[in-house]
Amino acid sequence: MTSAPKSEAVGSVAVPFVDLEPMSRPVKDRVLARIGETIDAGDFTNGAAVQEFEHAFARYGNRQECVGVASGLDALRLALLATELATGAGVIVPAATFAASFEAVLQAGGRPVVVDVGDDYGVDVDQVERAAGEATHVMPVHLYGQLADLRSLAMVAETHALTVVEDACQAHGAMREGVRPGDLSRAAAFSFYPSKNLGAMGDAGALVTDETGLADHVRALRVHGETRKYHHEHVGYTARLDTVQAIVLLEKLPLLDEWNRLRSAAARFYSEALPVVDGLRLPRTATGSEPAWHLYVVRTPDPQDLARFLAERGIQTGRHYPEPVHLAPAYRDLGYAPGDFPVAEGLAREALSLPMYPGISEEQLEWVCKAVSDYFQN
Repeated sequence: MTSAPKSEAVGSVAVPFVDLEPMSRPVKDRVLARIGETIDAGDFTNGAAVQEFEHAFARYGNRQECVGVASGLDALRLALLATELATGAGVIVPAATFAASFEAVLQAGGRPVVVDVGDDYGVDVDQVERAAGEATHVMPVHLYGQLADLRSLAMVAETHALTVVEDACQAHGAMREGVRPGDLSRAAAFSFYPSKNLGAMGDAGALVTDETGLADHVRALRVHGETRKYHHEHVGYTARLDTVQAIVLLEKLPLLDEWNRLRSAAARFYSEALPVVDGLRLPRTATGSEPAWHLYVVRTPDPQDLARFLAERGIQTGRHYPEPVHLAPAYRDLGYAPGDFPVAEGLAREALSLPMYPGISEEQLEWVCKAVSDYFQN
């Protein structure tokens, strides 16, 4: 994830798109101390901190198992492989997502079967049901930190014998109707990219599951397919969670709920203070949903013009994701065309992400809302 370049503020308040310092400062001294201990011990690969974090993150999500890996993409790909995705088998994926969802399917040997999303930008469950005959798996994506409708999806999946693997890479700590990632699926994958709600200081990821056999399979896949030293049960990968990143995540995890509370408060501020005007659409939160608010995404007919206007006032914004993945050159061979998924394509054209991070001040939020109001009054 990248943010817009800094610019001079017309007013008195500068607002970065994301500021990692409030999430790094509280853990810095302890992280440095534990890294020093790791250096002294030479405990660099699959060190003790990896297992510590896996146990802690499993408990946090009320799951039986957690397997740390090198990235969110690794978590998705290895979860698909461990759930026995057959070569060429279809995996239903939403059109509104980051490229990693498609990458994971193709790298695991599957074929993306793309469907549109609903008003909450979660996968359209009716379209999943219509596409079920083309697939063995379905991968809901919890876009921007709001869970997809997992209860409805689980019923469709059971009816059509679809294996559910969740892309929860933006949904650390999110819930919907009492459901958390992994409750109604075989596995849920997380990314710990630095700007995520729970972020490492580099790349990292994990998957959670209640299936010990699946977790053991992924543990082997992440280290060359070994089930014991130099015994290669599977064709594997180098996809281990780095010990140093596990240390960072261990120190940050106890702070995640408070950081999510601060994100939720910022989202509530935006939703109450942003102008109600034609040409500005605020996020829709589904009934019973408790998003993690990884991103706060508004929609407007010309998001680039609004972004330019805000940048002139010292406000950085983000564009997630302006090119629909199914229309990207890399995925041309899938055979999709403009207009195939109108909700996702409309979102890609109109989406603008406003500043969102724990530690954003009320003064900064007020300045963003005032600037947006000024834009629409011009």
